[in-house]
Amino acid sequence: MMAKRRFSGLEVTLMVMFALMSATSVALIVLYATGEPGLVQEETTEVFVPQCPTIPHAQRVDCFPDAGASKKGCQQRGCCWSPLDERNVPWCFFSTNHGYTVESVEQPDPYVMKAHLKRMPSPSLFGGDIQELSFHAEMQSSNRLRFKISDAHMQRFEVPHEHVASLTNHPNSPIKDTLGITHNPFGLVVRRKENKKVLFDTTMGPLVFADQFLQLSAKLPSHNIYGLGEHVHRQFRHNMHWKTWPIFTRDAFPNGGTHNLYGHYPFFLCLEDESGKSFGVFLMNSNAMEVTLQPAPAVTFRTIGGILDFYILFGDTPEQVVQEFLELIGRPVIPPYWSLGFQLSRWDYGSLNEVKRTVERNRAVGLPYDIQYTDIDYMENKKDFTYDKVNYRELPQFADYLHEKGQKYILILDPAIGTTKMVGGGPYESFDRGTEKKAWVTESDGKTPLLGEVWPGETVFPDYTSQNCIDWWVDEYERFSRDIKHDALWIDMNEVANFKKGSTKGCVSNDLNYPPYTPKIMDEVMYSKTLCMDAKQAWGNHYDVHSLYGYSMVLATEKALHRVFGGNRTLMLTRSSFPGVGKYSGHWLGDNAANWNDIKWAIPGMLEFGLFGIPYIGADICGFFDDSSEELCRRWMQVGAFYPFSRNHNAQGYKPQDPAAYGPNSTLVKSSKHYLRIRYTLLPYLYTLFFRASTTGETVVRPLMHEFYSDSATWAVDRQFLWGKHLLITPVLDPGVVMLDAYIPDALWYDYETMKPLPERRQKIRLNLPGDKLGLHIRGGAVLPTQKPAVTTTDSRRNPMGLIIALDDRAQASGELFWDDGDSRDTVKKGNYIHYKFTVAHQMLTMQVMHAGYTDPNNLHFENITILGIAHPPLSVTVTRVGPGSLGNSTILPDSKIQYDTAKEVLFLRRLSLTLGETYLVRWEVLQEEYQRFDCHPEEDADEAKCKARGCIWKQSIIDRVPWCFYPKDHGYRVILNEGTQSGIWFSLRQNKKYRGSGRPESPDIDNLNVQITFHSSNMLQFKIWDPDTIRYEVPVPLSLPPVPETNEDKRLYEVLYKSNPFGIKVIRKSTGTKIWDSSVPGFTFSDMFIQISTLLSSEYVYGFGETEHLTFKHDLNYHTWGMFSKDQPPGYKKNCYGVHPFYMGLETTSDAHGVLLLNSNAMDVTFQPTPALTYRTVGGILDFYMVLGPTPEMVVQQYTALIGRPVLPAYWSLGFQLCRYGYANDQEIEELYKQMRAANIPYDVQYADIDYMNRQLDFVLDPDFTGLPALVENMRKEGMRFIFILDPAISGNETHYPAYDRGNAADVFIKWPKTLSDDIVWGKVWPDYPNVIVNESLDWDSQVQLYRAYTAFPDFFRNTTAKWWHQEIQDFYQTTMKFDGLWIDMNEPASFVHGTVGGKCLDNPLLEKPPYMPSLDSKDLGLNHKTLCMNSEQILSDGTPVRHYDVHSIYGWSHTKPTYDALLKVTGRRGIVVTRSTYPSSGKWAGHWLGDNNASWDQLYKSIIGMMEFSLFGIPYTGADICGFFNTAQYEMCLRWMQLGAFYPYSRNHNGKGNRRQDPVSWNSTFADASRKVLNIRYTLLPYLYTLMYEAHTKGNTVVRPLLHEFVNDRTTWDIYKQFLWGPALLITPALDPGVTHVEGYVPDARWYDFHTAKDVKVRGKMVSIPTPMDHINLYIRGGYILPWQKAENTTYYSRKNPLGLIVALSDKGTARGSFFWDDGDGIDTVERKQYLLTSYAVESNTLSSKTIHNGLFEADHLNLGVVKVWGVASANIGEVTLTDVTETVHALTPQFNTETQELIIDATAASVRVDQAFTIRHLES
Repeated sequence: MMAKRRFSGLEVTLMVMFALMSATSVALIVLYATGEPGLVQEETTEVFVPQCPTIPHAQRVDCFPDAGASKKGCQQRGCCWSPLDERNVPWCFFSTNHGYTVESVEQPDPYVMKAHLKRMPSPSLFGGDIQELSFHAEMQSSNRLRFKISDAHMQRFEVPHEHVASLTNHPNSPIKDTLGITHNPFGLVVRRKENKKVLFDTTMGPLVFADQFLQLSAKLPSHNIYGLGEHVHRQFRHNMHWKTWPIFTRDAFPNGGTHNLYGHYPFFLCLEDESGKSFGVFLMNSNAMEVTLQPAPAVTFRTIGGILDFYILFGDTPEQVVQEFLELIGRPVIPPYWSLGFQLSRWDYGSLNEVKRTVERNRAVGLPYDIQYTDIDYMENKKDFTYDKVNYRELPQFADYLHEKGQKYILILDPAIGTTKMVGGGPYESFDRGTEKKAWVTESDGKTPLLGEVWPGETVFPDYTSQNCIDWWVDEYERFSRDIKHDALWIDMNEVANFKKGSTKGCVSNDLNYPPYTPKIMDEVMYSKTLCMDAKQAWGNHYDVHSLYGYSMVLATEKALHRVFGGNRTLMLTRSSFPGVGKYSGHWLGDNAANWNDIKWAIPGMLEFGLFGIPYIGADICGFFDDSSEELCRRWMQVGAFYPFSRNHNAQGYKPQDPAAYGPNSTLVKSSKHYLRIRYTLLPYLYTLFFRASTTGETVVRPLMHEFYSDSATWAVDRQFLWGKHLLITPVLDPGVVMLDAYIPDALWYDYETMKPLPERRQKIRLNLPGDKLGLHIRGGAVLPTQKPAVTTTDSRRNPMGLIIALDDRAQASGELFWDDGDSRDTVKKGNYIHYKFTVAHQMLTMQVMHAGYTDPNNLHFENITILGIAHPPLSVTVTRVGPGSLGNSTILPDSKIQYDTAKEVLFLRRLSLTLGETYLVRWEVLQEEYQRFDCHPEEDADEAKCKARGCIWKQSIIDRVPWCFYPKDHGYRVILNEGTQSGIWFSLRQNKKYRGSGRPESPDIDNLNVQITFHSSNMLQFKIWDPDTIRYEVPVPLSLPPVPETNEDKRLYEVLYKSNPFGIKVIRKSTGTKIWDSSVPGFTFSDMFIQISTLLSSEYVYGFGETEHLTFKHDLNYHTWGMFSKDQPPGYKKNCYGVHPFYMGLETTSDAHGVLLLNSNAMDVTFQPTPALTYRTVGGILDFYMVLGPTPEMVVQQYTALIGRPVLPAYWSLGFQLCRYGYANDQEIEELYKQMRAANIPYDVQYADIDYMNRQLDFVLDPDFTGLPALVENMRKEGMRFIFILDPAISGNETHYPAYDRGNAADVFIKWPKTLSDDIVWGKVWPDYPNVIVNESLDWDSQVQLYRAYTAFPDFFRNTTAKWWHQEIQDFYQTTMKFDGLWIDMNEPASFVHGTVGGKCLDNPLLEKPPYMPSLDSKDLGLNHKTLCMNSEQILSDGTPVRHYDVHSIYGWSHTKPTYDALLKVTGRRGIVVTRSTYPSSGKWAGHWLGDNNASWDQLYKSIIGMMEFSLFGIPYTGADICGFFNTAQYEMCLRWMQLGAFYPYSRNHNGKGNRRQDPVSWNSTFADASRKVLNIRYTLLPYLYTLMYEAHTKGNTVVRPLLHEFVNDRTTWDIYKQFLWGPALLITPALDPGVTHVEGYVPDARWYDFHTAKDVKVRGKMVSIPTPMDHINLYIRGGYILPWQKAENTTYYSRKNPLGLIVALSDKGTARGSFFWDDGDGIDTVERKQYLLTSYAVESNTLSSKTIHNGLFEADHLNLGVVKVWGVASANIGEVTLTDVTETVHALTPQFNTETQELIIDATAASVRVDQAFTIRHLES
């Protein structure tokens, strides 16, 4: 046996250790093998071979960001080694086989994309790689994409952001339009949805996601990168040459290095190009990180914890990106007004006496100065919540001392709390109470308070993420505030700062304190100057939340301030910050130094914090450290006067640098006072900018490139900055400089001090800025609110207000003012404020109060208004107060209040006393000679001789389009006699014979005229001018005039004045003093065949006149002329088309509206000029004007249609979708189309037949190829369809037996020559062919007309006999040939294919064909008879009066319409519909209209909206364009977008021309059919609402298709909108109108709106937005506050009308809504007049929907039951009981459905069987 061996103690110890190590190893192997989450298989069994790409050096992604890169180390990481002769470029870069692959993708809805990622086998960089990741991306709004990458199996730290957590998503853009992913390896490509431009492409490098190292790189579209912080960036636009910026909050000096500073901002903005389109990238991650910028251009984010949580924010401008970012993180607070005053501070005054000496010496020199600070020296031993009872013993009274002079006091608090006792050994109670509350950050054990050292010595650190700590902090602050009165709080050292490294014990070695990779932060030690990273806080490890320390302190301090100051706003100023801090606090740029670098670098710092959402920002003026020279401090005081946060602050031990310390008579003091007085003058402007920042997210201090992004020279400007849009600050930032190079952006700029305009723009200039000056310029177009300055804001707020107006190149300007009490919380939310919008145009300032919820106790007034850029002295200045009780309150200013500086071109208005909170108009009449000219020679061939031959003035002009030949000022007529009565004024006029009249000898002047002005009603007047000696033609269109005029002057909205020589009429709106008509201008001419009158207009906003294709809804007044004369002319620019409507609506600058009708049917034109003015020219008749006064746009239309006749109520079925084409070969084609539409299940109510159904295009004769049409029509009608056929007026005269002609000729219904010339018919040629001919369509058009077209006669529809004949022909056709439901009348301008008559010889007076003045008409050189009849043709009015076609041509279509409508009703016995091509005022009483033979081109989409809105003004609401176009072949996408738009035409018909392919919805493919079905189902769903609108048009004159300005007239943005429209007040339609778009720019007016498709509140108001619009989508918004009736859609209205009635209840902000519903049998004749209808109203108040029956004359068969009620915007998710109480008081319990995401409450009342004609209430209760 072997002897036993004894082991030594050492051996035993080693054996135990070995066993323990073995066990540990086995455990680790087991964990490794089981693949537990978070652990990584770090080695691969296969040899890894890097796949090294051949890429530009600039695109390399660094694989070795840590120190010590070598070939070996690089290869160990599986990366590519390629050394260069430049160290900045990575030598070790990633291969293409690193990263992750996509294992699966899912898309639960169109807005969300999810993926599962798996790591590719590859070596690790720093270990801890996570094998499986979760990817989640979502379009949170149309402009915000979020994507998040996290551990698929384990929760990791995420930033608990208080504002972001509160957001709700409003996706409306499919994510596929913006985001794409690559699968192997995984990568993201973010594109701009509208142009597919790649913005953020991560495929350039791999995703790295380890436990403590996360990296993502992305290629960017440009080098224009701004943001990232907090650092000192020596330039605003980043240097992209391999710069790495660490981000991790740190107490460090901002001395120009690349190290990290106080705040944590992983956000940058990228300006893409000159278009201004920009985007922002925000990484929501608070861990230590770094961001590398490289010249690709590209960015790499490296962070050492948390997750990758990115937000991509899209904007059309840089400013919009900032607005999107601030919407995400929280918009900034409005600081109290006094905090915008100048401020003084220093660290260590030594005593309160020294503080007071500083205060007194600066008061003594009269320095504007609002706030005094004390730094930590006020404390006892620098302990929070204490004060030094020796040196600062009177501190409790110090605030009162300041308040006596209107000043404020701010003190400082640091987070670190000392642990030692107080002086004398007493307890430090704040520390004791905090310890008791467990308020401190702890060591890693979670129990032991971590100790450090800061100013008080040994300290603990409050954990502001803990509720216990927050409660303690609020309590301590409240206690302290009772001892030391103060006004606001400054918090410092909250990075958090620690003078010890980590703690008094140091920090243990672990992966938190010493992570595998440390970003290039200052000192490159995580816990340097702060806490150990393994310290514990409520939100997590300090490692994760360190950079949130200041953020959490701000949140806690906000609660403390609210507790102490209650309803007062107060101020917080923090050093450390994180995105979202600006919601509560301002910031200063830290502990800078008194040197010329730091004064420069402050500007990029301020601009960056503008991006970061902290607009209340500034640097320590004159520098914190070091002594400041007088020159440096003087220049710094100049620029610092324009820091939003303007504070002079310096450090312990340095010379005082408050301004007075440099001597009371020093240049520094004088210069400081000068610029601070300017600051205080402009504080109302600055305060308004903060209001904009708080409400919209706009920047306050603004980079030039935000405003002038199209100018690449501004992209790098960072030594100048803007206040808002309008004030350019150019400081001197270098020693000894007097001449400074400054960039002047592309605008008109005025020197603030000299008021003179700069001649230069878009270039660098040399500014002379001596020692007491900085550059200050106002941008043309600005209205800056001002206030007389004082030494404090307390005093200045009592001083008079004023305005500085700087006119732009167009002599226009705009601005605004926000005003409240300056100190209270939530004034905007509570409505306790005044908001002005200022606009200047056409020599008038409008001071419009948009909101008046505050009355200033100081009884403030606007006293002085200064206007820069007035080229000539004013003739007069008038001030008008607008509002209740201000009728006629206009004042002409005396000369003593007007001063004009000729040299500077500045107008000063003094001592105005305009009350703050009221609306005013200030007008100045300035003679702008060239724009006052009225054209004396509108013909094209003007020259000096011809001009002077007319007695006019010839003077050339360099202004484009200004007439060179113009009337002398006294040209026209003068008053000989006049007589005024209570009902009007009569004048006798005589021509001023000094001049040569019209200058057209063929048109003799009429020397004597009569004028009658009649005051018809309170809102309507007429002025009629005629020849008293000769009977002249007057338009025979009857108007509905009041039976008696309005004789009570007080009731009239207008005042009429006149000028005697030259005669002119002035119509003035009493309430505003606005002149809405002023014809007292030269040029009034009245001759036999040329009549001209001009008037000044109230503004440039004029709408109407037609029928002509207009490019915009609002007229362009730059010398444009529009002809009016009905013609067979397809829509085209400046081509007079089918109808004539000499009516316009004018918008006044006060937002009032009026309308003017010239009742004249002769050929005419109108010319606009920018005066603004309008000239009418007509070739006959008289002048008969009617004016309606509104005052709203909608009331204008109501009053106008009351005059001309209310629109017809169309049959319900005519609101269905309709199909037609010219070119159906036979009835089988129509039948096949019908079957295909029914098979496709597409809603469709009406089928047409164009002239192809006629035999040889003869009215009332069926073509042999259409013999089956009558039977087909009968079958279609049995299935709920309706049929309409076409009739042209022209009747063939070449038939041997043609009853229509024979009977007509026998009844003498056709237009003939005057009997003195011939008894023959005036023959034309139109569509009918000769008998027995075969048409060769290959011949040219004129040859076809000559060879094949028959002679045609034109019925004279004025004659009573013609109406009888027409009725008989229609009746015979209906009874013997084919049934129909409506009639379509065409070619009734009237159109002829020959000019004048067959053979072209018009009898008698050739001047009628080519009058002495030929209006601006299409083909005017060919005469008025081009494509129509001879003008000397004779027609006979119904009273037997003969008239020339010359006079009545344009009312031929009007005369055709009523007989057709009457015949339709009598023949069918039902209401039906008539659609006519030619129209005149009052045609809408009988017919609808389509916009004519348009083209299949994209521009016709938006032009159709303009056309519909114009016909809304003209009183013809049943209108629409040929969907997909009539001429030419439609393109797929265009036709699809047109189907979507056309689904919201009141008259919705798809119609195309002969020879083109089909374009009906079933002629394309299933995708097209599906999209058509989808949008038409929406139309049919909303037909009850549309029909109700048609009823309101019929009874009240309301518009149906409604311009936005009709509902939002106080919002001037709407005045220019013509690519969107409303149905009534409540449905906003924003269609796609351009090829290839998937987003549409649309304006969302200032109201609550819901997306029709999702029922969600769109959360946008009063702004232009980019709205996602995929190919199968049209944007529809429902306005809050309205109730819309609806029914489930069916294939025809016959069936949809049988469905229950639903209601969409879109709640307003107050939870209310209103609506109405009209219903009748759908096609009965005169149901409204016979009271055979139902009208109900609906209202929602206090969660209760109630109905009220206003009238019920409905037949029993037409009654409806209530169906589904959808309530949108229900705030509470706690929906309890829903009950319906019917008319019998029976209570029905209903089961609601509530969607918490959309806030839609659905209540199905179908089962209750409640009739809608009987009253009911629905109530929902909150549980």
